[in-house]
Amino acid sequence: MTLPKGFGSSGAGGASSSDVEKMIGRRVENMTGMITISYIAAWLATFGGTAAGYFYYPWAYPTSSGHYAFIVLTIIEAIGYLFCVKVMEEGSKKNSNGIIAATLAATAVGTILIVSFVGH
Repeated sequence: MTLPKGFGSSGAGGASSSDVEKMIGRRVENMTGMITISYIAAWLATFGGTAAGYFYYPWAYPTSSGHYAFIVLTIIEAIGYLFCVKVMEEGSKKNSNGIIAATLAATAVGTILIVSFVGH
C-alpha cells in the first residue's frame, strides 16, 4: 500500500495499522456509540413512518398492518445493528455486549409498548 507523504517508515513499503489509523482519523472499533445512535434514530424514523399511517391516514392504512410493518422493520434493523457492531469489533479486544443488549432490549420493550397502546 502506498502511503501519502508523511506516513509510514521512509521507503520500507508496508503500512502499519497505526499509519492507516492516522490517515483515516478513527478506527471503526471505536464507533460503537455512533452505530448505536444511528440504530436508535432508524428505529424512531420507522415509528415515525408508521405513525403517519396510525394518525394521519387511518382510513388508508389499517392499524394492524402498521403494527406488522413496524415489528418486521424493527427486527430487520435489530439484526443489522447486531451484525454491524459485531463485524466492526471483529479481531479487536473491544466487547460491547452490554451496550448491544441494553439497546436491543430497550427497542424491543418500546416496540411492544407502541404496538400495545398506539392506534387502539
